Amino acid sequence: MKQILLASLLLGSLTAPLAAQPAPDAPPPPDTKEERQKNTAAKLAGLLQFVSESCTDSKPNYETFKQVVRGLGIEPDALAGGELILRVKAYADVYSQDVPANCAKALANFGENGTTLPGLVVKK
Repeated sequence: MKQILLASLLLGSLTAPLAAQPAPDAPPPPDTKEERQKNTAAKLAGLLQFVSESCTDSKPNYETFKQVVRGLGIEPDALAGGELILRVKAYADVYSQDVPANCAKALANFGENGTTLPGLVVKK
């Protein structure tokens, strides 16, 4: 039940701006529920990759990430290959364009007291 609630909150909240807009050569927005869920999972994976590589005071909470992604109907391993890994890397690159601002946003939205999905990003 917690996973479904987290996934529902996540889907609704990711429509709000999190960081910079996708690159101009990004594919058009997904048009099916399954594609939107895959894209949401890729956004989160890209965010966590960015946090892991660029935010010195924070780190990803991979257990929470796995629960949320599975709640979206996506197996976390699916994000490590194929077309989805390209999406993950594209989102990580976009977040990397403004490291200080996006690290702060990651904590504000996904930190312990985050407004979007608390506990996805934790302090080191």
